[in-house]
Amino acid sequence: MSQCRSLRNRLPTEPVRLEITALSHEGRGIGHVNGKVGFVDGALPDEVVTASVVRRRSQFDELRVTDIERASSNRIIPLCQFAAHCGGCSLQHLEPAAQLQFKQSVLIEQLQKTAGIAATDFTLLPPVKGDSFHYRRKARLAVRRVMQKGGALVGFREKYSTFITDMNYCEVLVPEVASLIGPLREMISALQANRDIPQIEVAVGETRTAAGISNVVALVIRHLKPLSGDDLQLLTDFGKQHAIQLYLQPSGADSVHKLFPESTSDRLQYFLPEFDLTLNFHPMDFTQVNAEINRQMVSQAIELLQLSKDDTVLDLFCGLGNFTLPIAGHCKQVIGIESSNAMVHRGAENAEYNKIANTQFYKADLCDSMLDNAWFSIPFTKVLLDPPRSGAIEIIQQIVDLRVSKIVYVSCNPATLARDAKFLVGNGYRLKSAGVMDMFPHTAHVESMAEFELVDV
Repeated sequence: MSQCRSLRNRLPTEPVRLEITALSHEGRGIGHVNGKVGFVDGALPDEVVTASVVRRRSQFDELRVTDIERASSNRIIPLCQFAAHCGGCSLQHLEPAAQLQFKQSVLIEQLQKTAGIAATDFTLLPPVKGDSFHYRRKARLAVRRVMQKGGALVGFREKYSTFITDMNYCEVLVPEVASLIGPLREMISALQANRDIPQIEVAVGETRTAAGISNVVALVIRHLKPLSGDDLQLLTDFGKQHAIQLYLQPSGADSVHKLFPESTSDRLQYFLPEFDLTLNFHPMDFTQVNAEINRQMVSQAIELLQLSKDDTVLDLFCGLGNFTLPIAGHCKQVIGIESSNAMVHRGAENAEYNKIANTQFYKADLCDSMLDNAWFSIPFTKVLLDPPRSGAIEIIQQIVDLRVSKIVYVSCNPATLARDAKFLVGNGYRLKSAGVMDMFPHTAHVESMAEFELVDV
């Protein structure tokens, strides 16, 4: 039986020819082979390609382009030499303006399909966009010792594989991190514990200098076994040489401690200059990966909220205060709610640092009932929420009872945004405007913002 199954699952060795008719939500070309759907990595609509099968499913096949017979007018040559194999990007071969059109189409389709909201029912906001390269300030780099490659590999995993891309640079990481990939490979290869470091967390903050705003790089080294004194010295020397902060995360430990430089704070900073704010964060805290888009995103949210000094605002999934603190400068009071104790403390810390007195932060599980929380009885007038990919259906069902005049919803998943929009529209709200934000250029990730207003007043 196992031999029959092995023969049945064996992948075809010959490439197949496909006409690509559309782009999937994951950014893969859609074609058909003998009536079966094929999702083709590296293919674009209106193309004719040959592709090899990399995975077979009962309902569809997954393929990778091997040759392009007829190219799309939107096809460009990727800037990154590793783009064809690296799993960090999926759309570098698609012209940036077309990437944004694709993301808009995903948002519009989800709203129509799931919520029954047609494109003519709301105002489509102009896309929030910025530089499409060297934007990424947060990342998780995989590490593996591979003797065939001469030592350690550091980077993103390959597409359709657990292998790590053999790369020495990255066109989407900020330059200060991109240029460290080669030196990191050399340094980790020299460690006695080079087999015991599976990943590196990257976090980039900002500092003000006479020349303007500069980046500050922090790397969190995860290690599966205790490090020797020699290894600790090698890491410290690396931090000194490259003027970066280094942290260690032992296996099985929740804590992360700073290795270099020991005498400084374990906080990074980023700035929201339009609001004259500085936000402090730990390298392991959640922050937006794209500083330029984040600044535009916060400004757009403030504009859509149309705040006055009489407003009391509820900020749900508030994190360390990315929206809370800018909102505070435009209203009477803002309450930030987050499920993480660490983030609640960080929000309060940032409010105090920026001398903001009209905001409070509270911990709550936003999947549970809010009725037992004293803050939920505050007469809120407006709500902002920025939930995870799973969306906010549980708290949305409670928000509608507040009858606030406006809700601004920041989403990293158009499918759950559309699901939640359907509930809001069915309970007295209308979608006034929505649009995409290019937080992750060259990927199929769709970040968006939607504005809802109460209509049954």
